[in-house]
Amino acid sequence: MTLRHPPQRRPALAAGLAIFAMVAATSASAADRPSLRGDVTVVGDLLTLGDLVAHAPAALAGTALFRAPSLGQSGTIQAQRVLGAAETLGLGPIDTAGRTQVTVTRAARHVGASEIEAAIRKRLAGQFGMDPSATGISFDGAGPTLVVAPTVTGEVTATDVTLDRRSRRVQATIWIGPSAGERQAQIRVTGSAVDLVEVAVAGRALARGETVRSTDVVLERRARDLVPADAILDGTPLEGRVARRAVGVGALMRPADLIRPELVARGDVVTVTYETPGVSLTMRAKVSEGGALGDTVGITNPQSKKVLQAVVIGPGRVSVSTAPTGRLAAAIPSP
Repeated sequence: MTLRHPPQRRPALAAGLAIFAMVAATSASAADRPSLRGDVTVVGDLLTLGDLVAHAPAALAGTALFRAPSLGQSGTIQAQRVLGAAETLGLGPIDTAGRTQVTVTRAARHVGASEIEAAIRKRLAGQFGMDPSATGISFDGAGPTLVVAPTVTGEVTATDVTLDRRSRRVQATIWIGPSAGERQAQIRVTGSAVDLVEVAVAGRALARGETVRSTDVVLERRARDLVPADAILDGTPLEGRVARRAVGVGALMRPADLIRPELVARGDVVTVTYETPGVSLTMRAKVSEGGALGDTVGITNPQSKKVLQAVVIGPGRVSVSTAPTGRLAAAIPSP
């Protein structure tokens, strides 16, 4: 069975379709109309019509209009200047969408102090035999930065490096390029060579009373002269310790900031063990002082009043390993 529109509705339907087609055509035409761009980022040193105007005719899009900002810098161009330049080229009306200016940013690659330092350390190792993993560079003034075009992907290289072994002063020329004869950019840097030491640093903020996990501590290399004498160096286990005070992220870990959690408290009655080949004794005793794992504490048998020194080996457990068997036996009352 075929459904047919009533004859009286066909003219109305045809008119509706015609209006829809006109709206669609108008929308498509508006979408393709040349329009002023907002914020744009360019790579080259010249701004073309296509950089500033969307849907510019292909024959005109590559026409250079203005000079781009310096590498890594931003600037603005008034909309009237863009419209005037486009009109000179014969381009018709341009939709500005109410914009009065266009912000232009010149793309760049920023080579920071860390890359520059790595290049100098590499040269110091080959030229002066200095260990690159234990040597750092303290630059004069603010950290140097080398700005190049994003298309420059060559290796950061240090040449003309000088080192005064007495004062440890360093000078070097830093450049980027495929070869020394084709340097894209270069700067001269000065500073001092410093000895580095690996220290424990808080990887996240720790609240007072919080237990330290293995992932909470990271190791960083810092200048030895700037590291306090009480800083915790590489190799000290910190997992399981408790923060005595709040520790900020990136702060050096110090013994005064961390305490080992007490496994026995003063006045606790604990299990005392003594084991040697062929001998195993167990007793209950009272602790005269609190202690963490590995601490030596005094214990007293509540019945015999005998006093011994024991080592904390776990929660509520201590061990006597050096007391003579007879002395320990004497501390245990007869049934």
